[in-house]
Amino acid sequence: MTVVVAAHTPTPEGEAALEHAVGEAQLRAARLVVVSRGPRLHEQDHAGTDVAALERRLQDAGIEFAVHRPTGDYDYAEEVLEATRDNAAVLVVIGIRHRTPVGKLLMASAAQRVLLDAPCPVTAVKVPGAVG
Repeated sequence: MTVVVAAHTPTPEGEAALEHAVGEAQLRAARLVVVSRGPRLHEQDHAGTDVAALERRLQDAGIEFAVHRPTGDYDYAEEVLEATRDNAAVLVVIGIRHRTPVGKLLMASAAQRVLLDAPCPVTAVKVPGAVG
């Protein structure tokens, strides 16, 4: 089966990526694998609440899906790349935001790593109406 991977974070950029990925999965009759940025070790109490809402949202979209939510100390970009490789995904959808040149220099982003290292095409989605 065709697989689309979505990098989801609880941000406007992550929501835009998820919305676009759902549309791509519907268009391609594909399974959607969502790598949702999960809680860190100190945030375990909140691990289940957002996942249930996310799963309901995906069920309502009428697509086949799986949600992977890493916990503990993890490298988010590597989790997305691993899901892409493990599922032989045909597309990865990520959310991006504008960064200043200094911000780009000081902090390498997970989005940049996924763009450069993914073994398939990557769609980078901005929040509708975002400047930059």
